[in-house]
Amino acid sequence: MKSVIDQACAAALYAEGDAALDTGASLLAAAPDADDALHRRGEEFVTRAWGRGWLPADLVRFVRLELDERRAVLAATLIAAETARYGELPPRWRAQLDELPGRPPAPRNKPDRFSYASDLLELFRLLLRLPAIEPVGPAPGTAADHLHRPPAADEPRMLTRIRALLAKAEATGFPEEAEALTAKAQELMARHSIDEALIAARSHSAGSPGACRIGVEPPYESAKAILLDAVASANRCQAVWNGDLGFSTVVGFEPDLEVVELLFTSLLVQGTAAMTRAEAGQRASGRKRTKTFRQSFLMAYAQRLGSRLADSAERATADAATATGADPESAAAPTGLLPVLAARDVAVTEATERMFPRTTTTRVRGATDLDGWNHGTEAADRARMGGPGKGHRGRGGNGNGRGGGEIMA
Repeated sequence: MKSVIDQACAAALYAEGDAALDTGASLLAAAPDADDALHRRGEEFVTRAWGRGWLPADLVRFVRLELDERRAVLAATLIAAETARYGELPPRWRAQLDELPGRPPAPRNKPDRFSYASDLLELFRLLLRLPAIEPVGPAPGTAADHLHRPPAADEPRMLTRIRALLAKAEATGFPEEAEALTAKAQELMARHSIDEALIAARSHSAGSPGACRIGVEPPYESAKAILLDAVASANRCQAVWNGDLGFSTVVGFEPDLEVVELLFTSLLVQGTAAMTRAEAGQRASGRKRTKTFRQSFLMAYAQRLGSRLADSAERATADAATATGADPESAAAPTGLLPVLAARDVAVTEATERMFPRTTTTRVRGATDLDGWNHGTEAADRARMGGPGKGHRGRGGNGNGRGGGEIMA
């Protein structure tokens, strides 16, 4: 005879509509002794998600997009319980678990047994139908797990300094101070990435590109995807956007991936704050077109930054090449810095093509609000941040018009 868990799942997970959920929830609400087994079943669905390429942040983000925050907290509870069984986790997993919503575990059977069971079953239904996505590393507990972990443990001092500068730039209300802080962060990012490349060349490191996923969520996700593409390209990485699942996959060497995550998050915070201030001024003058203003603002912000990031990256690389070429004891001798960076570009391109053999370049819709575009361009000029190097796939726009940008998807 089937257990009550099997009966409830059979009734609710393989049919559409609320009636099926109600049937399964009624069975579970009448069986309080099955609560632990129900949660273990949920953990099994989470384990299957890891095998399909998903990471904790991906899973919570997707549940939030498809369902709501309440179910996202339930997913976080299942994720926390499932991952507790592993003795060790990759650093990126640990960081994502630390940011799970709702401080799991969520209280059970709230507001009542039937509603709680219905929420769980609807979550299970979504987890059961998760598509397979490109893995960005082995699932925890697999034999290959120990072979593909990024360097972990303690964060390099340079990244700690960069993180502190960006935090100050986000917090200040003075554009001139933010500009000075972000300019210094840009300088440190360039030095960090180039130093890592030279150290790898000198030590004949066999390291290969890795990948990470960064959330690109509504609203105005196309503008955010263009901004991330620009940040990735400027840091010798490549970004591939999956609009349906709400993220971009960034491919690059681990030190560059860390910089991309830091810089994109900071620029998005700064851009959103600048947009809010500009929008308040527009409303004070009697304007009502908030949505078109925001879309145009963020599109201009992304495209203008793309142009400035690329220019800054070229200057940083040229300055470093001159410095290393003038030093006979340089770690890059005798081949020089530029061949080292070119080889890393090729490795990133090849890794991206292996992960995404069927990508397309997508042109997104351009801006329609001139005031929003002008304010966004001005905010990008104030942010004035960049990183080292240049990617090849996807373009954030050339910053000289109100056309849509192009990104790889």
